[in-house]
Amino acid sequence: MNVKIGICSTAHLHADSYAACLRESDAEFVGVTEHDDRADDAQAKAGEYGVDFYEPDELLERVDGVVVCSTNAAHRDWVEHAADAGVDILCEKPLAPSIEDAEQMVETCREADVHLGVAMPLRFNQPVRNAKTALEDDALGELRFLSGTNRGQMPGGWFADPEQAGGGAVTDHSVHLVDAVRWMTGEEVAEVYAETGTRFHDIAVEDVNVLSMELTDGTEFVLDGSWSKPDEWDNWGDATLRLVGTEGVVSIDCFGQTIKQTRDTGDNPGIRSVFWGSNPDEGLIKDFVRAVEADRPPLKTGADALEDVAVVEAAYESAEQSAPVSVERPTPKGRTENQPQGVR
Repeated sequence: MNVKIGICSTAHLHADSYAACLRESDAEFVGVTEHDDRADDAQAKAGEYGVDFYEPDELLERVDGVVVCSTNAAHRDWVEHAADAGVDILCEKPLAPSIEDAEQMVETCREADVHLGVAMPLRFNQPVRNAKTALEDDALGELRFLSGTNRGQMPGGWFADPEQAGGGAVTDHSVHLVDAVRWMTGEEVAEVYAETGTRFHDIAVEDVNVLSMELTDGTEFVLDGSWSKPDEWDNWGDATLRLVGTEGVVSIDCFGQTIKQTRDTGDNPGIRSVFWGSNPDEGLIKDFVRAVEADRPPLKTGADALEDVAVVEAAYESAEQSAPVSVERPTPKGRTENQPQGVR
């Protein structure tokens, strides 16, 4: 029997992609739920997805797992609600706006004996996997330096609301490549120096950030995770990484597999980049579905995601102090060092 999966909240932009992936997966996509204040939008989304809308408790009674696509501030509420119902969870990133909330979410799921995963699709991006293999094969020698970008368009809406998002571009974008580097290298971020600002948009959160980090093995890692792409750009943004070692260099462009499309007429004239590469969201959803089926953790666990939240908190502290800040290692109860292998 196919596992049954639902979506809790459609507030996040990624809900559309996850819904499409669920429809193409081996799982039964049961439906969508949302709190009353966003119910109208979620009902409309359910219609687009071709599934039913349910009240939260009703959906949780019908499913084996849920994908949480709410505002960041609502992650804890949805995760704890699903854990109380005994349902496995894939939560949109970041796990929570604060390390305190994130640790409590991990502990709640551990006590409820449900699996908590976090949506980090770059782990399923083929260029990232190729770079990880190069590192494991020692093709680069000793790694000395990393530089990355995750620059995108400002998403607007609740993403620019500090109460609902917990922060701006640092919260939204830096976690993707921080996680990818941690996963590829096996190292943690030991220290971060961050500079942030609001330069491109009239919003209450930062849209510019540059993080200068040092990994636990001494490797330097610099990351630009800004909302710096203009609204009239040919695509949403980028995710790139350059790894410099003593024996070689690898440069990856996670979404560089594109062709240019030009239109002079129609509803959407102009130049667009059309991505033709494999969709990492498909790997993410496939892994979650398999994890629910096999009663195992997803590839990216909630316990592992605590490190990403700790880096974000250190980055904001650094920007406020204009000084480097050491990243405090979170130590959730019941955490294991062995991570599941996930899909290949």
